[in-house]
Amino acid sequence: MQIIGRKDEKEILDAKIASGEPELIAVIGRRRVGKTYLIRTHCKDLIRFEFTGMHEASMRLQLENFSLAVQSASKSNMKLAVPENWLQAFAMMDTYTQTLSTKGPMVIFFDEFPWIDTPKSGFLKAFQHWWNTSASKNEHIKVIICGSSASWMIEKVLNDRGGLHNRVTQTIRLYPFTLGETQEFLQAKHIILDQYSQLQLYMAIGGIPHYLRNINKGESASQSIDRLCFSKNAPLKNEYTNLYASLFADSQNHDKVIRALAAKGKGLTRNEIIEKCGFTSGGSTSRILQELEESGFITAYTPFQKNSKDSIYKLTDEYSLFYLKFIERPRDQDKGSWIRQQQSNHYTSWSGFAFESLCLKHIKQIKQKLGIEGVLTNASTWRYIPSTNGQGAQIDLLLDRQDRCINICEMKFYQTAFVIDRKYAAMLDNKINVFRSETGTKKTIFPTLVTTFGTRKNEYYLGRIQAEVMMEDLFK
Repeated sequence: MQIIGRKDEKEILDAKIASGEPELIAVIGRRRVGKTYLIRTHCKDLIRFEFTGMHEASMRLQLENFSLAVQSASKSNMKLAVPENWLQAFAMMDTYTQTLSTKGPMVIFFDEFPWIDTPKSGFLKAFQHWWNTSASKNEHIKVIICGSSASWMIEKVLNDRGGLHNRVTQTIRLYPFTLGETQEFLQAKHIILDQYSQLQLYMAIGGIPHYLRNINKGESASQSIDRLCFSKNAPLKNEYTNLYASLFADSQNHDKVIRALAAKGKGLTRNEIIEKCGFTSGGSTSRILQELEESGFITAYTPFQKNSKDSIYKLTDEYSLFYLKFIERPRDQDKGSWIRQQQSNHYTSWSGFAFESLCLKHIKQIKQKLGIEGVLTNASTWRYIPSTNGQGAQIDLLLDRQDRCINICEMKFYQTAFVIDRKYAAMLDNKINVFRSETGTKKTIFPTLVTTFGTRKNEYYLGRIQAEVMMEDLFK
């Protein structure tokens, strides 16, 4: 089986496996991003034991499952006794691993690690004890733990102040595919789509490998989206509910935040989220925001000349936005509904915000095209809301560079070359003037366009736009 992308992650795994020391490796990433596939595929010849937690299963059922996993790993024909607790379970696994050859590394893989730690089960305490008293004394053992609930993994494992404090030797965060990796993935499946079509797919379902596996050869992007999201047996029709319920014990408040951000494409501050969701200003709001951010659904952007307490939160999970805008209450459910919806104003509004979100995930590629990949750069947002009737301004991507220059980026999703008219030129000029006035910056400002098919060079372009990034640059 082929692994697309993940070059850095594979190099890290190889280095840790060859380290000659015991390793505890935590792999974090949202549901469906390919954590299990990466470990099983890249480490397949070294995995000596694998155990996957069961969602919302009892302690007894988890222990029965563990016993079966030890039996399978040891290739025993005899059914093993079910341990009464997790201390006995780890002692059972120790008995098995002691029979293995010590000539090379052995990978012990725990998948869906948070699900194993059922209430009052004592699993985490037993795991800590096993690592500290047994596994950490064996230079051949490489323990890999995976969890889709990134917030749980960080709180209970990475930031633990008890038996696992500073015990994790490597953390790997697995992110969705970039556009370039998505293109490589589709090519590996022998799917032929131009970059604009791939862009449309990405804006709807993101770079989630599990979703992309459902794309079929010979389908247009619109046909694929139609089948995946709107057909009678659409595999992604109910994914939204399953996605959040499987990650968060009380997902109703997380859903409120996602819906609030979906309704405000430009993003919301923490106080605005509290107001729109009816939350209190206590720690529960901070916890919800952290859990959603750590799991990869939202992103906090620090405004220019501000600090983290002024952050603007944006919904950056493509599928969640697409679900709430189109799938949840479909305006058209017949075959070909998505193609028809692409002619609506609703589609135009969504595609603009979706393209902006996509660009914010590809800042590395934008910097590369601008030739500033080696320049220390702070990517941020900025907005000004006047207290009176004056004109406000919003900048969704601002690249503040160490070389005393600032790229103010405008992102435009069009089916053809973008055309700057008199009205848009005036809006852009006002935005830059307000930015200069309100921030007091003395740096050189480069108005920059990020578009699909470029911009027509007319009288409003020349002398105004200083740099340009096109769709093809985002795939690099």
